[in-house]
Amino acid sequence: MIEQLKLGTLDDQLMFDGKRFPAVVTKPSTVSSITDASKWINDNKEAIEFELSESGVVLFRDFPVEDAIGFDAFSAAFGYPNFTYKESLSNAVRINYTERVFTANEAPKDVEIFLHHEMAQTPISPDKLFFFCKSAAEQGGATPVCRSDQLYSELLKTYPCLAHDFKQKGLKYTTVMPKEDNHQSGQGRSWKSTLSVDNQKQAEQKLVELGYSWQWLSDGGLKAITPVLPAVLDLETGKSVYYNQLIAAYLGWQGVKDDPSKAICFGDGSPILAKDLEVIVKLSKKYTYDLNWQDGDIALVDNKMTMHGRRPYSGNRKRQVLVALSA
Repeated sequence: MIEQLKLGTLDDQLMFDGKRFPAVVTKPSTVSSITDASKWINDNKEAIEFELSESGVVLFRDFPVEDAIGFDAFSAAFGYPNFTYKESLSNAVRINYTERVFTANEAPKDVEIFLHHEMAQTPISPDKLFFFCKSAAEQGGATPVCRSDQLYSELLKTYPCLAHDFKQKGLKYTTVMPKEDNHQSGQGRSWKSTLSVDNQKQAEQKLVELGYSWQWLSDGGLKAITPVLPAVLDLETGKSVYYNQLIAAYLGWQGVKDDPSKAICFGDGSPILAKDLEVIVKLSKKYTYDLNWQDGDIALVDNKMTMHGRRPYSGNRKRQVLVALSA
């Protein structure tokens, strides 16, 4: 029952529709081991999912999770279908700890990962994300989270024509995947790794199955264009969400800020203007909260309702945030 959840607070927590964002659940006194935590999750899953549906992010604080194995068990206790990174179509570089658990991003610490919905630039994306802070950075390294339903509602009120275009036209994304993995880039996963193939023939077969168009580059890389994907989703809850990768692509993908057409356009091929993308970036700040990690924190994120990112960080202490995805 929901009364069994002990809800906490964070500094400067945002409020949307009378609910705190993000929601915070603190450890019950009866939980002292992973086994205890797994049983508690099973007993309180309905209440946790209610908080998730209302807030979009649930932060679990002070639970007895110390490493990737414990995090694997904690996330598995929810019983959600596993969504392995190996089988995804994301070209961000990650390192696996278990089949379920991998690093959040291998981009250098001075690189910002801008707001996005996980894998929204692909035809297949997870429903839920689990983040585990094994080791917080000395300075910086927060995970910004942004309520996309609130963002879309604001866009609909203030720029209705633009909101209509996003919803009706959808989007196409263009990505360039290198021949080999490049760990110095936030988008450096090779086309072989991204598509889980061994050669160009297999890659082309998979791209056809997924509805992509493509071009092989002279350096052995692959330029791929998605089929039309949604920019806005209508959820079963009745909420409409701004579900896409536009902010991350515009602010973070190489060359896109100077020329958005290099990577993104409407589904009918018409251009998305930089001034309109600046509007989205500006509006998103109102609905974004920087989640400052403490060691051992776990966050459950509704990937359809909430965007996330990563602030740059510094210091000698290695920031280690691990991820598990669920379908």
